[in-house]
Amino acid sequence: MTIIDMLKINADKYPDEVALIELKPSKDIRLQISWKQFDERSNRVANALIAKGIRKGDKVIHLMRNSINWLVAYFGIIKTGAWAVPLNYRFTSKDIKYCADIAEAKGMILEEEFIDHLEQIRDQLQTIKHYIGIGNNLPDYAEDFEDMVAGARADVVNVDLSGTDSCGLYFTSGTTGDPKPILLAHKNMEHAAITEQKHHRQSHDDNFILLPPLYHTGAKMHWFGNLLSGSRATLLTEISPRYIFEAVHKERGTIVWLLVPWAHDILVAIERGELKVEDYDLSSWRLMHIGAQQVPTSLVKQWKELFPGMQYDENYGLSESTGPGAVHLGIDNVDKVGATGKPGYKWEARIVDERGNDVPTGQTGELIIKGPGVLQEYYKNPQKTAETIKGGWLYTGDVAKMDSDGFIYIVDRKKDVINSGGENIFPAEIEELLESHPKVYDVAVIGIPDERLGEIVAAVIDAKPGQTLNEDEVNDFCAQNLSRYKRPRRVIFDKVPRNPTGKLEKPQLRQKYSV
Repeated sequence: MTIIDMLKINADKYPDEVALIELKPSKDIRLQISWKQFDERSNRVANALIAKGIRKGDKVIHLMRNSINWLVAYFGIIKTGAWAVPLNYRFTSKDIKYCADIAEAKGMILEEEFIDHLEQIRDQLQTIKHYIGIGNNLPDYAEDFEDMVAGARADVVNVDLSGTDSCGLYFTSGTTGDPKPILLAHKNMEHAAITEQKHHRQSHDDNFILLPPLYHTGAKMHWFGNLLSGSRATLLTEISPRYIFEAVHKERGTIVWLLVPWAHDILVAIERGELKVEDYDLSSWRLMHIGAQQVPTSLVKQWKELFPGMQYDENYGLSESTGPGAVHLGIDNVDKVGATGKPGYKWEARIVDERGNDVPTGQTGELIIKGPGVLQEYYKNPQKTAETIKGGWLYTGDVAKMDSDGFIYIVDRKKDVINSGGENIFPAEIEELLESHPKVYDVAVIGIPDERLGEIVAAVIDAKPGQTLNEDEVNDFCAQNLSRYKRPRRVIFDKVPRNPTGKLEKPQLRQKYSV
């Protein structure tokens, strides 16, 4: 069964029930679509693309912000047998061209706000023959999406597809270099849906409040659990603590997947009295789960104090593993908060040394994983594929350790480890400590070049709104809690850059401060 089959089953079984809700709170806009409408609109997209010559194995770029139409277009592309190529909406014109060239895309569906980016490179995009725009002010060369959908047949699309057929070309966010093209197949997507439902027990009564960008494997693959159970989802397209609480309150949301910065913003807003829990009926909210980066233990403890009856889970995965679920804490393991968790459904995990041998319990090494979600390949990059997948094991590049109970703890990214005077220092350990300081809003720890030590530890800190924090306070706090060699030798007060999935953009900071 593929995700296309899941959509068809829901359309047949729950034709008139709400599948998707889209909220734009600042404009008081609420849209919704039933399972039957969702299935039929994606059929129309598919039939229109086929009429334009899009065939199995072609690639169609998908450049949009979160919306119902995002998912309609995505399923429409996949139904043709083509590969959907969702792009980060923060990509520059240069990034878009880079991805389009690698994909050799034949078509592009994009919102009008990205037309300016396209105009700068369109004459260089030799393979794209069809542009489909969403919006009111489209150029002559772009067909209107709504007109295209209205004029196409809603018939079922008969394309022979199997689990081994490729269907998605995902580009990483590029926080450690150029975006890498990751090729996923139908069986990867199917397993993501099954894994999510196994882990978070979605039933037909659930309502998933979906916030992170859909171009990323994280949020969408979590929603796949609701797709499998035929339960609704609410796309909240504007994010603030108040909007999140309002969405849960008004739509009776049951599951919310948060990024660390959003969970942190909620706690800060409550702490400052800007958000009052008692003003909202949050009784339907049964599960908050979190991922995409390491989760500070202090944040989880604060959350559980405020919401003691709410289930909690932590998720780990990569685009290369078809999103989250390769490792997860498990909603029954709150006593192990601080750990990332155990291997997910049908996943295996090991911690290995540089030779690929298992390290002893409690020692650090590289986390490697094996399971049905492992990518097919890095597209057009056999060398990178061979470096990353060895004997079926995906080498994650994350430093981890495992305790005697089999719980895995992510220590840091291999590329982020700081070597200072011959000592390996893990930035994540220092970041977690500093995030527990009552005046710290966000923090990133990086290594910057030093003539004597090779690298020194630098902490980039963003203080909480309304708080004053100075270098002496930070140094005193670190002196009480960190070994001398781990303490930051440079403290910088600045905004901490993160991408839309919440990950720290450390290359920006290294470039800015490694001078």
